[in-house]
Amino acid sequence: MIHSINPYTDKKIYSFSELTDEEVSLKTDRADDAFSTWKNTSLEERAKLMFNAAKVLREHKTDYAKTISMEMGKPVKQAVAEIEKCAWVCEYYAENAEPFLADESIVTDAHKSYAKFEPLGVILAVMPWNYPFWQVFRFAAPALMAGNAAVLKHASSVMKSGNNIQEVFEKAGFPKNLFQNLIIGSSKVEKVITNKKIKAVTLTGSQPAGSAVASAAGREIKKSVLELGGNNAFIVLNDADLDAAVDVGINARYQNAGQSCIAAKRLLLQEGIADAFMEKYLERVKALKSGDPLDESTYIGVMASESHAVELEMQVGISVKMGAKVLTGGKRDKAYFPPTVITDVTAEMPVFKEETFGPIMAVKTFKTVDEAIAISNNSSFGLGVSLFTKDIAKAEELVSRFDEGAVFINELVKSDPRLPFGGIKKSGFGRELGIFGIREFVNIKTVFIQK
Repeated sequence: MIHSINPYTDKKIYSFSELTDEEVSLKTDRADDAFSTWKNTSLEERAKLMFNAAKVLREHKTDYAKTISMEMGKPVKQAVAEIEKCAWVCEYYAENAEPFLADESIVTDAHKSYAKFEPLGVILAVMPWNYPFWQVFRFAAPALMAGNAAVLKHASSVMKSGNNIQEVFEKAGFPKNLFQNLIIGSSKVEKVITNKKIKAVTLTGSQPAGSAVASAAGREIKKSVLELGGNNAFIVLNDADLDAAVDVGINARYQNAGQSCIAAKRLLLQEGIADAFMEKYLERVKALKSGDPLDESTYIGVMASESHAVELEMQVGISVKMGAKVLTGGKRDKAYFPPTVITDVTAEMPVFKEETFGPIMAVKTFKTVDEAIAISNNSSFGLGVSLFTKDIAKAEELVSRFDEGAVFINELVKSDPRLPFGGIKKSGFGRELGIFGIREFVNIKTVFIQK
């Protein structure tokens, strides 16, 4: 059995019978059967159904948000925003898939030559618990609009959310079996990848999980896209608007209790503004309201499980033994971990070197911009960076010096349906969202015609 445990109450809320290998194989066969028809369905009809999916999401957003909050502890107000974002990505690809997938003419010595974009087949999505709807929809909306089918292996702790997502597509009128949630544990993923009906795999999750999935896909010579961890720097220069930087910096680290790959985890402050910034920042952090995730006024809920809080406490404890100073927070209460700020950190401390998947901000000062860039780039991850300054021209000159998948100036790093999303180094490879996301799982076919 697979269980969902409410991390706030520590009570079991849902139980699911795990599928047998034969049942998984049958579901994959059915997805492939659905694909055989769906790939020939017009983009106009696909778009109509995807608009329907957005409508279903909005009509049921209160119920879906409650499920998210109960399964992984996200404050319900933030969970509603997650559902709204899923509706947005559905509408975005419904509106833009046709131009994104249109044949691209290429001038050669042929009478006519062009590239066509055709679907691959059944795509396996291995998805995490931290954004249980959004992580799936940012893959599913472009993949289905491109003409693919999909099977989902969701995190075991959020299987009800996985079933709800399948329900969205069914209520929207998509062909039966085109999108299916596979109720299986992680031990069965490799066998699913080897299934001949699976043509590619995408994973959002940890570095070990990504390595395992990419290895299995590589052995089968199947395309994979990985969106893994991050250790994003949030850099504030002396000329920055401090009030704006503090406002954004709070959300950049503490929304979803810091359980985000693209959250700001290393706060780098230029010496001239460090004291003034920290005075404002600490005041805001201490004022964040913690409590029941189902309470509309709660900003910080709980970790998705007590084990995650234990890991955070260990990272803090080791860093303190190495000389770090905790300004606020740092001690868990069961699955709750308070908003935490740590200073006097060095590059080798866990809270600075590793990904802290929770509400911990590690703070370090720097003298020059060159030093800030060097500190930021000194990471095995490369997902994104935020840079705050009023000198926009100078900031744009610095963009190419950051080893990242994204650079956000005067804003937190975030995913947006219109922009490519993904990282480099151990943050993964491939891109989701935008025109690049819909073209990840297609056959780019060359057509050459000579008279």
